[in-house]
Formats: sequence, structure tokens, C-alpha cells
Amino acid sequence: MAAPKKGRSASAQSRPGRSLALILIAIAALTGGMFLSGHPTPRLGIDLAGGTSITLEAKNEPGQPNAINKTNMDTAVDIMNRRVNGLGVSEAEVQTQGDRNIIVNIPKGTNSKQAREQVGTTAKLYFRPVLTTEVSGTDASASPSPSTSSSNKATDKATDKATSSSSATPSASATSQGRAVSDALKADTTPSATGSASTSPSASASPSASSSVDPGTAKLQAQYAALDCTDKAVRATAGDGVKPSDPTVACGQNSSGQWQKYILGPAEVSGTDIKKAAAVYDTQSAAGWKVTMDFTSGGSKKFASITGKLAQNQSPQNQFAIVLDGEVVSDPYVNQALTGGNAEISGSFSQTEAQDLANMLKYGALPLTFKEASVTTVTAALGGEQLHAGLIAGAIGLGLVVIYLVVYYRGLSLIAIASLLVSAVLTYVIMSLLGPTIGFALNLPAVCGAIVAIGITADSFIVFFERIRDEIREGRTLRPAVERAWPRARRTILVSDFVSFLAAAVLFIVTVGKVQGFAFTLGLTTLLDVVVVFFFTKPLMTILARRKFFASGHSWSGLDPKRLGAQPPLRRTRRASAPVDTKEA
Repeated sequence: MAAPKKGRSASAQSRPGRSLALILIAIAALTGGMFLSGHPTPRLGIDLAGGTSITLEAKNEPGQPNAINKTNMDTAVDIMNRRVNGLGVSEAEVQTQGDRNIIVNIPKGTNSKQAREQVGTTAKLYFRPVLTTEVSGTDASASPSPSTSSSNKATDKATDKATSSSSATPSASATSQGRAVSDALKADTTPSATGSASTSPSASASPSASSSVDPGTAKLQAQYAALDCTDKAVRATAGDGVKPSDPTVACGQNSSGQWQKYILGPAEVSGTDIKKAAAVYDTQSAAGWKVTMDFTSGGSKKFASITGKLAQNQSPQNQFAIVLDGEVVSDPYVNQALTGGNAEISGSFSQTEAQDLANMLKYGALPLTFKEASVTTVTAALGGEQLHAGLIAGAIGLGLVVIYLVVYYRGLSLIAIASLLVSAVLTYVIMSLLGPTIGFALNLPAVCGAIVAIGITADSFIVFFERIRDEIREGRTLRPAVERAWPRARRTILVSDFVSFLAAAVLFIVTVGKVQGFAFTLGLTTLLDVVVVFFFTKPLMTILARRKFFASGHSWSGLDPKRLGAQPPLRRTRRASAPVDTKEA
């Protein structure tokens, strides 16, 4: 009689220890990587750790009714993300919400005010020649002292200077500030005029001579005369609707904290002409922080042209303004034509001021205009309370699952609890590693996703255990019952986990904001459930099935045949042998 053949499942599970060793090595390696990375805990979102959440709404500008589209929104997100990262806020989150909103989440420990100014600024940047300037509210014919008119707040109480590789002190005699508006505009429209040709107010500025001024100049003169930069509402609307190719009025704050008003000529260089900019500390001349700029090939030509004119006094004064969203943020002097494709703006910058200006120059203009729709601040105390409540909810959920397993499955609950612990350790370690790797932040919905995953993981164990108990009810002993139950349980577990993962993936794709945290955690824990069941739960069950406590069907093992209502043991029936012929030949 031939010996019975071994089943494929038996040969495949002859070495379950290998699977257990593999998953334990993986856990040890991931845990070691977590501590070596310096991030032993998951990174928390602002709703748990505290911080500021800013909602920015895109709006169409006049003449651009269809500017709000996916391409422009994605570009805006990229620029905002780089701006915030430029401030050293590597843990900030910038993402779209719907068709026209962008959410910026800034964690605690960050200068949220500075970040708000950076991310929401449209950053329409232009270099315009300064035609005239004065402290807002003074007489137009007065000549302000160089200390009040030559620099603004962005330069931190010092005169800016735009230079090439060698920095020379600009000549104060080249300036002719506080002149009549009409003189400045006439000089600007006459390139051959020199700064000395129009150094004092002329009669054309008087009301009696206003008839000789063209309507455009008269309008600009009226705007300049009425401009009160000390009024925030007036500053916000100064220069609205002006084309880059037209002169305009603008406001800027000087080193004394006073607001200055400017008349600026047509834009000569735009922010898109700057290739890169950086804030650097000048260690050689002890001049402190400065901003260096590198221009594109086209921008280099434009910048060389305007600085050449300014240096030769072909413009009313040798000064240009860096205008950001209609406000003068810097007004450096020029003492020579800058033809090398690079320049620097130096003064008594603080590090923050230099980095802010460099960020704006470097990252350029947003493709859309945004308004601040809402700002939500979450304190660290409130975030801590939410995290505490979430952990308590998770502990209660886990405790209820453990109690159910112990009461219903008795000894088998040890396998389930060990599997849950392995799944929890893997989830914690991977979340900690994903923080510095991809910027994953654990928020409150993500905690909810982890709590829901406890039930999904326990469900897989229950499917496997019930398949084993069904086999025992049919009269099989434990070891063959485990191997026969596994293929059917495996199919059910894979189908169930696939449905859960598909739901998580769809939820992650179609939703935005914090809901994505729930979907991400749910998908991650679903994948880990498959890994734990295949590489830990099944091999451990195979090993324990060889132990007398489980194999004999002890009453506390959860596999007692009598309690399960098992049928009499199945007996292998032998095939009848062929009759032997006893007749003699």
C-alpha cells in the first residue's frame, strides 16, 4: 500500500519560524532607524501640537476672469511651500482645498505673523526708478534730509546701495528729492535731461500753470498730492490698476518709522527677471547682512540699462525702488552701471529682513491674487487635550476588543493580542519615520483612522479563528485544521482588506485637508494588517498548534471539540485490495 502524499500546505508551512524571524528583524531594523533619525515620536499636526491654519482664497483680477485653474493653483502651492521652507518652517503644510482655496498649516514654534506675510503676498515685483519722494504729509517742495528719504524700513536704518562686486558709497549730490511733481515727470520723459537740470521747483507745478500739464501728469500729480501713506486704507489702494509700463505712486516706510510717498517711473525690471537671490552675511567688510541677486540673461540687459541711466544722472535721481505688491520695500542708490548679471543690496539689514527680501526676490510672483479668508490659531494646550482624548478613546477601543477576544476565544486570544501589539509597534514606528521622510503629521482624524484600524485588524484574526473552529467541528484535529482553514481564511482576509484599502485610497484622492489624514492612516494600517496576518499570526498559529495545550483541545484553549460541538473524528478509509487468487496453477 502506497503512503499518503503530503499536502502542499504542510510543506509550505514546515518552517514557520522563518516568517516570525523575518518580521521581528524588520521591526528591530525600523525601530533602530527611528532612533537614529532623531525622531522617536510621530510628528503631530497643528490640531494636536498647536499652531496656525490659514485659508487663502484665490480671486480673479480684472481682465483675467479665467485665471483660477489647476495649473495656477498648483504653481501657487509650490511657491508658497518654498517661501515657508525658506523661513526654516520645514514642517508646514501647504495644500489646495477645492477649486480656489489654499490651506497653509504652520506648526507652533514658528513666527506665524512672518509666515502669513510671506505665503499670502502676491509678490508682483518690479524695479522702478524713483522720480521723487518725501515723507508723507510734508510739503512737496521741502527737501527732506538724506536720513529720512534715502532708506525705508526694509533696510533697517541705513542707506541702501545697489552695487556689483565692489561697493562704493553713492554720491548724495546726485539726488534731487522733494521737487515739484511736474518737473520730475518732465525730466523722466526727457532722457537727455540731467539731475542738475531740474533741482528746484518750477512754475509748472503751480495751479496757474496746470494747463500746460497733460491730463495724465495732472492726474498723477493729484494722486501724489492727495496720497497719505499714514492711512492704511490709502496705502492698500495706492497704484491699483496701474500698468507696469506707466508711472505710479507708492508708499514705503523709512528707517525712522515714517511713511514716505513716492512717484515712480515705468517698471524697468520685473521679478521674473531674477534667477536667484540670497541673504548672505558680509564677513569681509563687516557690513552685516546683504541680499545678492543673479539675473536671467534678459534681466541682466534690462538691469544694466536702468542702472546705467541712473548712474549717469539721466533720471532725476540715482535711486530705484523695489516695489512689492505696490509697496516700496527697498530703495537703493546706484553709483555705477551693473552689467555683470548680478548685484547686491546692502545696508544695515537684520538677518530676518535680509531673508524676507531674498525670499520675495527668489521665489517670484504668485500667478493668482489671494485674500485671507480665515485664520485659526490652535494653542498647544488645546492640542494636548485633543491628543489626550484621542489616546483615551483608542485605549478604550483596544480594551473592549481585548476583553471580547479573551471571553470568546480564551487561549486563542493570546495570539490575537500578540498580533495586535506587533501591528501597533509597526504602525507607530512607520508613522515616526514618515514624519521626517514625507512630512506626514499625525492629526486628530489620523488618530481616528488608527482607532478604526483596531477593529479591521481584529476582524482578520476572527476570520482565521472561525475557519479553524469550523474544521474542528467537522472532526479534524488541530494541525490539519489550521492548514485547511488557512487558504479559505486567506482569501476572505485579502478581499476584506482590499475593499478597505480601496475605500481609503478613494477617500484620500477626493478629499482635502485633515480628512486625508484619516484616509492615509486607514490605508497604512490596512496594508500592515496583511503583513502581520501573513508573517506573524499564521506562523505563530502553526507553531502553537503543535503544543499540547492547544492540540489536545484544552477547555481554556478556545478549541475544545466538545464546546464546539464537534462530530466524531474523521477516519481515513483504506481502498480495498485486489482479491488474491488462491487456486493452484
